[in-house]
Amino acid sequence: ANISDEQLWNVYLPPFKAAINAGSGSLMTAYMDVNGVPATANQFLLREVLHDQWHFKGFTVSDWESVKSLTVHGFSANDHDAAVRAAKAGVDMEMTSHVYQNQLPSAVANGEVPVSTIDAAVRNILIAKYRLGLFTKADMDPARSRAELVSPAQRAAARTAAQRSAVLLRNEGNALPLSSGGGPIALIGPLADAPADTMGSWSLAGHPADTVTVLSGLRQHFGSGRQILYTRGVEIYREQPSIFDSQFPSPKPVLTTDAARQAEFDHAISLVKQAKVAILVLGEAQTMSGEQASRSSLSLPGRQQALLEAAVATGTPVVLVLMNGRPLDITWAAEHVPAILDIWYPGTEGGNAVADLLTGAANPGGKLPVTWPRSVGQMPIYYGDNLTQDPGARDRRYWDATSAPLYPFGYGLSYSSFTVGELKTSSPFLRRGESLTASVDVQNDSSVAGDEVVQLYIHQRAGSASRPVRELKAFRRVHFEAKQKQTVTLKLNPEELAFWSPETHGSVIEPGDFDLWVGTSSEAPLHSMFTLKP
Repeated sequence: ANISDEQLWNVYLPPFKAAINAGSGSLMTAYMDVNGVPATANQFLLREVLHDQWHFKGFTVSDWESVKSLTVHGFSANDHDAAVRAAKAGVDMEMTSHVYQNQLPSAVANGEVPVSTIDAAVRNILIAKYRLGLFTKADMDPARSRAELVSPAQRAAARTAAQRSAVLLRNEGNALPLSSGGGPIALIGPLADAPADTMGSWSLAGHPADTVTVLSGLRQHFGSGRQILYTRGVEIYREQPSIFDSQFPSPKPVLTTDAARQAEFDHAISLVKQAKVAILVLGEAQTMSGEQASRSSLSLPGRQQALLEAAVATGTPVVLVLMNGRPLDITWAAEHVPAILDIWYPGTEGGNAVADLLTGAANPGGKLPVTWPRSVGQMPIYYGDNLTQDPGARDRRYWDATSAPLYPFGYGLSYSSFTVGELKTSSPFLRRGESLTASVDVQNDSSVAGDEVVQLYIHQRAGSASRPVRELKAFRRVHFEAKQKQTVTLKLNPEELAFWSPETHGSVIEPGDFDLWVGTSSEAPLHSMFTLKP
């Protein structure tokens, strides 16, 4: 919902095509229709585009039972028809169901599917297996993979990944980082000690027993230095079954009466009152995100919002730690909670990473990969929208609210403070076969070492299509020591200005004038211009 069809084509298609042209890996066919034809039996997509135009050299595999689902679509008459049409379209391997196994022998025998089609599919699969070394390496040991999942090196990498992907959204009055001493910490929330939720959805190879929760991470970090007062406060659960329940069953409510629920709520607030600072770990259970987990609301599930407001009302400083798979409605928190840290689903070492971030052992440097809405009524919302006929009407599109996001794409704070200035470009012109560089001076004004992500956006002023107001074309995450100043240079090539033109029905690079901005989010203020020459 945070990206337009054009952005999907222009931003994600080029690297996707590059991977395809490299001739490695596999491609999974989706469930949905494309112009009325399910992707799993779409000869235009799989043969004309994927193989003939893009020269894909890997193998294709159906999504979970998507061959069998061709009949459910109302596309194929039965399993036999589905197998024939998927195989002839170019699906090499069927996932999960057994339509190919049961139907293709007779389809080949009666001439509906040529033997050459089967040979091509088998060849593609065998080539992939050879590339993986399945026929040449004698040291394949499944037990080794299980050990590697929790090896010291893997744990260290997981901890670093969780540290670097977290986004500090708010830090009023330098509420963070927490000091090493200074009284009890109230740790409240249904996700503060939830191993499966900390790992997140689709973590099927992981084990909750190996996972460090936020509670475990803080206890390990502080030891006896600070008392941790923990309770859940409220429960959250998904009422409808989840496809992940077989792996990590959704916990059933323990608090089954109104009196029990209120007693736990009141207990949490009493702990907040006893504490020097309160950390509330709120958000979504892992079954609430991922596959088959859409929501019609962006609110904090259950009574979490009421718990947050009650905690703030005590007067104890509150830190909100969000665990989630999508932006949530935190408009109230953005006005009333001093510090907000989004950790997404941080993985096996998530609790240790969160402890590092909250205490300053690690400095947040992540940036939002989405545009953060104020409410569900703003959806879909994304940074690269078109100018429209009245681009200055941002605050007039809704009569009851601004249409500006709560936090823009690319936004994220740090315990360091940075100044970005003096944008320079290597030339006012860009020609085919050349590149243009944009440089800015970045100064760490603080005494805290940290990372900043410098971002470059462009806008094509005129062409065969109305172009997005801004498009991210380059970025660099750079580490700065305390008080350090560096010149950060970003490069732009003509190929990165290509887009799919609805007028020509193809990818085009059109000469003309371009705006260029550099900064630390999609609202980057430093501006220049260049002209793309024929």
